[in-house]
Amino acid sequence: MTATAETPQRTGLRQQVLVLYLASSALDARVVGWSTYDGTGETHPTTGDSDVPPYETGLDALKDGWRLFQASQLNPPYPGHEYDVSFLKHEFFFEKLV
Repeated sequence: MTATAETPQRTGLRQQVLVLYLASSALDARVVGWSTYDGTGETHPTTGDSDVPPYETGLDALKDGWRLFQASQLNPPYPGHEYDVSFLKHEFFFEKLV
C-alpha cells in the first residue's frame, strides 16, 4: 500500500486510543474502568498505573476532544443470569490524532 496525503506517514499524525468502561450505556455515566494506548510512543501507560480515571464520564472525554468511534453492543442478559458478574459491558473506544 502506498502512502497518500491522508495517511499518518505523510501527515505525521499518530493515534491515541482511550477505552472507557462506564457504569451504564449512557455517555454521561461515571467511568468504572479504563485503558489508554499511545501510538506516538511518548507515553507507555500500563494497567493499574493510576487510581484516578482520566475522565469522570465518557461525555467529559468528548468535551476534551476525544472522538468516539465504537460503543459496545447492548445485549440483554440470558434469563436467569441477570445478576452474574462478568466482564465490563459498557465499553467505549475513543481516539485522538496527534
